Amino acid sequence: MLALNAGMRDAEIRGLQWGRMDLFKAYLTVGDSKTEAGEGRAIPLNSDLLEAMVEYSKWYTKRFHTIKPEWYVFPARIGTPATGQKRPLDPTKPMVTLKTSWNNVKAKAKVTGRWHDNRHTLITDLAESGAGDETIRDIAGHVSKQMLKHHSHIRMEAKRRALEAIVNKSSGR
Repeated sequence: MLALNAGMRDAEIRGLQWGRMDLFKAYLTVGDSKTEAGEGRAIPLNSDLLEAMVEYSKWYTKRFHTIKPEWYVFPARIGTPATGQKRPLDPTKPMVTLKTSWNNVKAKAKVTGRWHDNRHTLITDLAESGAGDETIRDIAGHVSKQMLKHHSHIRMEAKRRALEAIVNKSSGR
C-alpha cells in the first residue's frame, strides 16, 4: 500500500517510524532518501492508504499494547524460531527485507513483477491523472525531470486520449 499509494521506496518503508506518520492529519514524512535533495518529504495519505494504516495501527496496538513514536511501523523479526513457530517481532528495530513478504503477496495474488514496479505504477498513474511534474516529483522524492521520465510510463491509451481531446475540442464534439 505504501509503495503503490505513496510511492515510497523499499528502504523508506522499512525505516518508517510511527513518529513520522500522522493518521489524524492523514500524512507521513519520509526521512532522508536516496536522492540528492535528501531532506525528506511529506506525503498525504489517500483514503485507501489511510484506511489500511488505521487498521494496521489497531493490529499493531493490540500486538504491542501501545505505539511509540520511535518504534518502527514494520518491526524486525528477531531470534531463532522454535520448531514450527514464527520469530518474535521487535518494534525497536526495522524490518530487514520486504522480499519474503513481497513474494508471498505475489504468490497469493498470482501476479508477477518487481517490488519497485509498485512505485513505477503510482508515478505513471499520477501522470495519467493530470498531476503536474512538480507534484509528482515531490511525492516520489525525485530531484530531476529525467528521473521522473524514467519512472513514468505513460500508457499509449492515455496519450491517445490526450490527443483525441484536442480533436474533440477543435471539432466541437
